[in-house]
Amino acid sequence: MSRAGSAAARNFGAMTVFRGVEEIPAEFGPAMVAVGNFDGVHLGHREILAGVVEEARSRGMRAAAITFDPHPEQVLRPTQAPRLITPIEERLRLLGATGIDSVLVLRFDAALARLTAREFAERVLARALGAKSVHEGRSFRFGRGARAGVRELTELGAELGFGVYVHEAVRVRGMEVSSSAVRALVAAGDVRRARWMLGRPFAVVSRQARGRGIGTRLLVPTVNLADYDGLLPGFGVYVTRLKIKGRAFDAVTNVGNRPTFGEASFAVETHILDFEPVEMNEETSIELEFLTRLRGEKKWGSPEELKAQITKDVAWARRCFRLGRSIERSGGIDRL
Repeated sequence: MSRAGSAAARNFGAMTVFRGVEEIPAEFGPAMVAVGNFDGVHLGHREILAGVVEEARSRGMRAAAITFDPHPEQVLRPTQAPRLITPIEERLRLLGATGIDSVLVLRFDAALARLTAREFAERVLARALGAKSVHEGRSFRFGRGARAGVRELTELGAELGFGVYVHEAVRVRGMEVSSSAVRALVAAGDVRRARWMLGRPFAVVSRQARGRGIGTRLLVPTVNLADYDGLLPGFGVYVTRLKIKGRAFDAVTNVGNRPTFGEASFAVETHILDFEPVEMNEETSIELEFLTRLRGEKKWGSPEELKAQITKDVAWARRCFRLGRSIERSGGIDRL
């Protein structure tokens, strides 16, 4: 693994991203480090990363994180691999907001999977990053076959010159925070409790797709999400917020097969409330935040019945937004 450094490293705000060990300059360390998939960058991840940043600032060193692309499960068990809460570019944006100075994105492939815990600790933590302290959760596993945990990491650190700080699991409203728990909640449509674990609304960052014109016929301004490989909420109707070019629109979104219109046709279709024209095309990035679930998807007897239900959904969504803003003005935390 060369340490020559590379101009290919990119900045995400104040954070530098290295797409491989070979991009890290030889003079990079010393550093405080955290290793993980960090899918979702949820409250548990953020506690660990905050510990890295705090220690780095107090010791005058760099704060660094290591993550993997693709997700290891996509290589080791592709048929069982989870849909990602945050694809890599969105994950990097969220990591940049934690105060971390640098992120090393390691390509997870068969060669990386074969590295033993000792080889990973020696080559990546000690040699490449100059780690002086490593922060991890109690359940952290690493090395070939995920055979090593925080005990083995602590033993290797004592030998290689870095300390290990073990963080206990974060709990929110009685629930233990984890990426798998967030995925399960979102898949079940429970985006409200998922928001508690994430510390922000679950969101999808994508682009618009060509719609079938149904929204236009119903006289409801509509945006259809392009095909998306990441995690989506379970079928149903949601109160959402659509962000386009720095502007935010209150909205109602249907996730599902739109059975009322005959042959099943999966779509994430967003009806914008109080729509105002905004210039956009199929390449414009949009962010769709899922705030709460209104109901499950249902096949209606006719387009007219569906239109009547959309009117009810819009009324409920407006009520939710009014309530949320009232709570926000009063200093409450949970807006919806």
